[in-house]
Amino acid sequence: MRERQGLDPTDIRILSAVQRHGQLSKTKLAEIVNLSATPCWARLTRLRAAGYIRGYHADIVLERVIDATRVVVTVSLTHHRKTDFDRFETYIKSVDEIINCVATGGGIDYVMTVVTPSLSSFQDVMEDLLAADLAVDRYMTYFATRLIKAEQPNLAKLVSQSRR
Repeated sequence: MRERQGLDPTDIRILSAVQRHGQLSKTKLAEIVNLSATPCWARLTRLRAAGYIRGYHADIVLERVIDATRVVVTVSLTHHRKTDFDRFETYIKSVDEIINCVATGGGIDYVMTVVTPSLSSFQDVMEDLLAADLAVDRYMTYFATRLIKAEQPNLAKLVSQSRR
């Protein structure tokens, strides 16, 4: 059975494997996916070319490297025009300290995660954001005390549940 986006169960197994393990050798990927190496690698190449894989990343335990400040920030814009959203989103994409930003519906427009080395550097990020004239109406900050879970969704489970 082919998925809506043209993905079959083998494609999902390949995507799940690279999502969980990162870059793998041709042999190891084929072993995990239970497919011979050459067709498996050809599928992976096709999935990369089609834009299904954004990149490969290491999951660093930040707390072992630095005692960073992690803040969840909700933002509401003054106006809700496409140009306002576009300007805000373009700015957010340029700020390294903002590691995650989700547009939401309802009472707030965005939920962001900001990671900085200190509280004062977080304040600098927020002052720069406000000075950028992005029509921010209000924002609320929530200081994270511990990171409990930060993972990608289980792709195979998500896809199988969507078939129901």
